[in-house]
Amino acid sequence: MIGKTGLLVLALTVAGCKADVDITTDKAPTAAEARTFVAAVEKDLAKKSVFAARTEWVNANFITEDTDAMAAKVSADMTALQVKYADEARKFNDLKLAPDLRRKLDMIKLGVNLPSPNNKKDNEELAKINASLGSLYSTGRDPKGRTLGQLTKIMATSRDPKELRAAWTGWRTISPVMRDKYARMVEIANKGAKELGYPDVGYMWRSNYDMPADDFRAEADRLWQQVKPLYVALQCHVRAKLNEKYGDKIVPLDKPIPADLLGNMWAQSWENIYDLVAPANSNIGYDLTDLLVKAGYDEKKMVKSGENFFTSLGFAPLPESFWQRSLITKPRDREVVCHASAWDIDNKDDIRIKMCTTITAEDFRTIHHELGHNFYQRAYKDQDFLFENGANGGFHEAIGDTIALSITPDYLKQIGLLDKVPSADGDLGLLMEKALEKVAFLPFGLMMDQWRWQVFDGELTPATYNEGWWKLREKYQGVRAPVARPADAFDPGAKFHIPYNVSYTRYFIAHILQFQFQKAACEMAGYQGPLHRCTIYNNKEVGKKFKAMLEMGASKPWPDALEAFTGVRKMDGSAVLEYFAPLKKWLDEQNKDRQCGW
Repeated sequence: MIGKTGLLVLALTVAGCKADVDITTDKAPTAAEARTFVAAVEKDLAKKSVFAARTEWVNANFITEDTDAMAAKVSADMTALQVKYADEARKFNDLKLAPDLRRKLDMIKLGVNLPSPNNKKDNEELAKINASLGSLYSTGRDPKGRTLGQLTKIMATSRDPKELRAAWTGWRTISPVMRDKYARMVEIANKGAKELGYPDVGYMWRSNYDMPADDFRAEADRLWQQVKPLYVALQCHVRAKLNEKYGDKIVPLDKPIPADLLGNMWAQSWENIYDLVAPANSNIGYDLTDLLVKAGYDEKKMVKSGENFFTSLGFAPLPESFWQRSLITKPRDREVVCHASAWDIDNKDDIRIKMCTTITAEDFRTIHHELGHNFYQRAYKDQDFLFENGANGGFHEAIGDTIALSITPDYLKQIGLLDKVPSADGDLGLLMEKALEKVAFLPFGLMMDQWRWQVFDGELTPATYNEGWWKLREKYQGVRAPVARPADAFDPGAKFHIPYNVSYTRYFIAHILQFQFQKAACEMAGYQGPLHRCTIYNNKEVGKKFKAMLEMGASKPWPDALEAFTGVRKMDGSAVLEYFAPLKKWLDEQNKDRQCGW
């Protein structure tokens, strides 16, 4: 996840801030006034964003009532400021302006993640609700006092259905108290969106992709339809193998899969059940976690390895301040937000990560992902403030994941973790492991915001929040609640990105783009073998072109950035299908006599 990539994306805010821009006139606005307005807004927000980021950083690393209060105050003040600027930007709507100026004005209008109405009372209430929701999540424990980290470990390792169900239901006891707060947040934010000229917050979020909101909704569905057959084949095989393990009573073959049996608290990725579903005789030849432990990796060395990948492509090393100021290990003496994130504090060189690192294959990949954000942030640091961001949210998430796709046996040999590259005999195992992580995620990545769009436009009400959540999960994932959910349940709130209001479609797009980037990069490198075996480690020619795309930031519409690296202007799921083609062939053979679908 990205922690901060520019103030307008995260709607972080500054305590006691006051608008430094005041353009009030009864005369018809001019293009010159529009440019003066934008320049003044950029200067003001750039200055105030630094304190905003520091406040949010402290709150994430020292969760107390006091830091919650400070974060709420900060949030309220700058949200009001951003809403003011967004409202003032509307006066230039009918002017014919240069593309870069029009782009910046649109960013000012769309940059408020959760817009508050233009009154102090609602603004302050919205900020307090946001701080409260985040705190409830990050300090949550189940009825036995177990933390999310402890429960996550159970979900990943246990094969006892009773223990899994208890862990699954236990974590969801933290969220019912969120429901009414969340509903009030939706009410206030929608009011703010309407004042800015948008039907609701979901419509605003969909308008952030350089195309009309309805067109983007259709684009997301088009991409899903491209990759859906691969997912359906994977779901069918996984359900059949879980049925073999747990029996018809627990996993019927004609129903969606119970969500507590997939090795992940949210059933968003399934790699922890690899041992139950792996192809026979497809040992990949190594266990990455075991390799890291035996090689004596500690938390810092894990991060150093990620940095080394980027420097091998020609990127400058991370600044010394990164190592001084990042939070890489979980403190023993306080509550922190352990959800991994990358931060850009000053929009220049003060970049950091925050994660409770463990010596595991999962965190090895996560580090490469988070550093992708940091190196992206540093690449576009010389852009104008409003352009200091990813080409779209999906780009920012895809960069590090593209690098993580290069964590192949060949890469592990090059950095000394493997003595020799295993033969291709275990490639089905490699592909299955990756599919359980990447392909399994695709429908979850899509349905999260599908649910929020229905909440924001009123299709779902507080009384139907949970029912709507599980309808979408069954529709897209073929996954169901393992037990009947109580009337007051608010299961969406048990997922970090809901109480923290982080748009999730970016992750779905990232899971398309990373394979598209991988294919383009491997073609640039002249690689001739199967896509899943390709690593771009140490290839400075690919790195040069990669860096050129990152340096564009958000200065151009995302199709321009996509074209700069891949040569095409359209997102395309075909690279996903190419990457997993050998596995899809095998899955179809396994599923030949099975009833797939749900």
